[in-house]
Amino acid sequence: MTGQDYSNVFSLKGKVAIITGGAGLLGQEFCNGLASFGASVAIVDLNLEKATEISRNIKEKFKIESLPVECDVTSKSSVASMVRRVVDHFGKVDILHNNAAGKTDNLDEFFASFEDYSLDQWRKIMAVNVDGMFLVAQEVGKQMISQGSGGSVIQTASIYGVSAPDNRIYEGSYYLGRKINTPAVYSASKAAVIGLTKYLSTYWADHKIRVNTLTPGGTESGQNEEFVRRYSNRVPLNRMAVPSDMVGALIYLASDASSYLTGQNIIVDGGLTVW
Repeated sequence: MTGQDYSNVFSLKGKVAIITGGAGLLGQEFCNGLASFGASVAIVDLNLEKATEISRNIKEKFKIESLPVECDVTSKSSVASMVRRVVDHFGKVDILHNNAAGKTDNLDEFFASFEDYSLDQWRKIMAVNVDGMFLVAQEVGKQMISQGSGGSVIQTASIYGVSAPDNRIYEGSYYLGRKINTPAVYSASKAAVIGLTKYLSTYWADHKIRVNTLTPGGTESGQNEEFVRRYSNRVPLNRMAVPSDMVGALIYLASDASSYLTGQNIIVDGGLTVW
């Protein structure tokens, strides 16, 4: 027996975390989770007003330093400026949660059938979900390498980057008053995230930068009862996820508890992909 004390293995005290998409449904939960374990957080989002509100609440609740930063992850100059601002403010970056993802304001176009999907719409989604991941990882990775102290990168994917959606669950299903599906561009972009994670995990291994994927299952976000029922029936735990279900896995990946884990995809889906 080593007699080692593991009581602080999940502590993030003294760490600085960047969370892109930090003002979103999952993002704000991730920001609060990281802050609750002691990390100072940079809340990065296009919606600066919402990011500022979340930052203020974190400071009041956890007495933790927090910085809201407006950023367009599809713009290299915007991403570079964001990283500079975070480093100027906090002095370093220890954790990146590469979490930003998007769908366009026109839901009719976003949920169009594969046969009618426009190339313009495809490129808009890929620009955020894939190009944005690349640009943010690139800039933060350079910063972590220059610091010489390693780091943890967590990238958010989706179960539909792992397996195909069961289109039967969408019969009679609505979201924001319209019929829904999972577009092919969403699945393709999230599969790309998993591939990027694997590549970077070996590419940056010598720099002690760990890179892993966090893959959430279907999360309640305003879908109608029929969809929730159909989806839940396919899940061994018999329910959809709520945002807080993802936080434990994130803290594990961000902390020293996962110091020997890299290149992996942690799937938090209630068991859906087991069947």
